[in-house]
Amino acid sequence: MNSTSLSLGGIVLLILVISFVLLRPAMAADTPKVGEAAPDFNLLDQNSKQQRLEDYRGQWLVLYFYPKDDTPGCTTEACNFRDDYYRIRALKAAVVGVSLDDVASHKEFADKYHLPFPLLADSKHTVAEAYNVLSGFGPIKFTRRQTFIIDPQGKIAHHYPQVTASRHATEIISDLKKLIEIAEKNKG
Repeated sequence: MNSTSLSLGGIVLLILVISFVLLRPAMAADTPKVGEAAPDFNLLDQNSKQQRLEDYRGQWLVLYFYPKDDTPGCTTEACNFRDDYYRIRALKAAVVGVSLDDVASHKEFADKYHLPFPLLADSKHTVAEAYNVLSGFGPIKFTRRQTFIIDPQGKIAHHYPQVTASRHATEIISDLKKLIEIAEKNKG
């Protein structure tokens, strides 16, 4: 009976250790920091159009990562960005979503909810790894819900390591206004 309890306890401990390693939050040192150059990307969007970071030079970019197309939290977040899209565009900012879903999945999701911004297919996980938002359980991978605001020169201006999908678009608009005001003051 003792050896069974011991082996069961060992199994539980092993499961806890594996879970900790697989589910641990991203280490801050691995995530691009404010002021650093944003990691480059070159991915296809829902319309099979190449999208690159350099395409957004000269404007602010809201680069948001989300776990999965057409799931409750991701749909809420995307639809809030859709609903506030023209307010964000009025600030001379673009919105781009990224997940590990493929182009076809993004196309269906964007069409279903009339999303006016690109959704990038990071099926090889390269961009998620570069921004340190890749997570998962064994072979099942997904991106953690995080957002980066990238300034017109291509540098990280703000990072949101934790996002509440229902209020994130409003938060982005408020913070973009502050960032733009600071950038304008620093110019003069």
